[in-house]
Amino acid sequence: MRIAYLDCASGISGDMTLAALIDAGIDLAEIQAGIDSLGLPSCRLRSSEVKKKGFRATQIVVEHEPEHAHRHLHHITAMIDQSSLSDRQRDLATRIFSRLAEAEAKVHGSTIEKIHFHEVGAVDSIADIVGAAIGWDLLDVDRIHCSPIPTGTGFVEIAHGRCSIPAPATGELLKGIPLADFPVVGELTTPTGAAIVATLVDEFGPPPAMTVQSIGYGAGQKDFDHANIMRLLVGDLSDSYSTRVQTDSIVLLETNLDDLSGEQVGHCMQMLWESGALDVATTAIQMKKGRPGVMLSVQSRPEDADRLETILFSHTTTLGVRRTVVVRRVLSRQPHEVTTPWGLVAGKLAHLPDGSGRFAPEYEACREIASKHNVSLAEVFSAAQQAFSHH
Repeated sequence: MRIAYLDCASGISGDMTLAALIDAGIDLAEIQAGIDSLGLPSCRLRSSEVKKKGFRATQIVVEHEPEHAHRHLHHITAMIDQSSLSDRQRDLATRIFSRLAEAEAKVHGSTIEKIHFHEVGAVDSIADIVGAAIGWDLLDVDRIHCSPIPTGTGFVEIAHGRCSIPAPATGELLKGIPLADFPVVGELTTPTGAAIVATLVDEFGPPPAMTVQSIGYGAGQKDFDHANIMRLLVGDLSDSYSTRVQTDSIVLLETNLDDLSGEQVGHCMQMLWESGALDVATTAIQMKKGRPGVMLSVQSRPEDADRLETILFSHTTTLGVRRTVVVRRVLSRQPHEVTTPWGLVAGKLAHLPDGSGRFAPEYEACREIASKHNVSLAEVFSAAQQAFSHH
């Protein structure tokens, strides 16, 4: 399986993405031909090699005639539809712009039909997004993986005035995406870069097991105390590994409790389980003045986090809940049954990265057999494991 990995150590923007694609081997002339077909006034991509804190990278600058147009989404999609782009390139570019329009409409309390783009409707942003869509199509990868995203800190001036970083649309686009802790003053991730990531990336996390064939380095326009470079790794992923280990992002909710009875903690845990928590656990801790307490930890899907947090506030005495987006690596698994001297035992079969399997009998299935045949639970578990090993 051919994959790409976006290493966004210094964030991501449209021009950094486009530059990394070109540096990885995509033909600039092909991208330029597609952009020429949009009908933009004298829009040219200028590529140069630069150094950022001693590291070389490709930098892209969009040169065009001055303009003051503010375009709506339908203006941009019309340009894309009448262009000479391939069907897949049109689809990629339209999906990225639509995702961006949805975010802008959300933060401004409008609709995607009424919202008009400012910075992202300018010629350079259109060239960046359409050029990136052409580049990803030409790169021809099966899946795109990406690192957690740093946004930067401080403030940025946009058409609506001074805004904290991440800019409102950027923050909306990055919902559910793991963010990296990199306290640099300045905007590292732009709305255009966030829209590309939110639209195209399949998985977030560390680099997967892959054989790298090419690397592209895309430089940002700004200079920081670190190398302002985005790295694109392209190569092959082991099909067998990719089907056995998947990566996803979950939200970890935690709170410390020292004034709640065990029964109340247990009741809250049961409510969390019933409300869709992926996992709920307690850890014994010692709090201030030597008081014993528990840390209640909840693993949640991003879309369930607000609801589960409400349960913590409503059914415990906590005054604050810690929330962290974390990357989770999960073994693929499937239902499986084994035959024991007392009958079938259901369980889960997990597929390990080396190709071997690991069977875990279900407690309820073992308990029913133990009760029915008057044998110990341990005997049934042991028989089920032996049956799997022999199989």
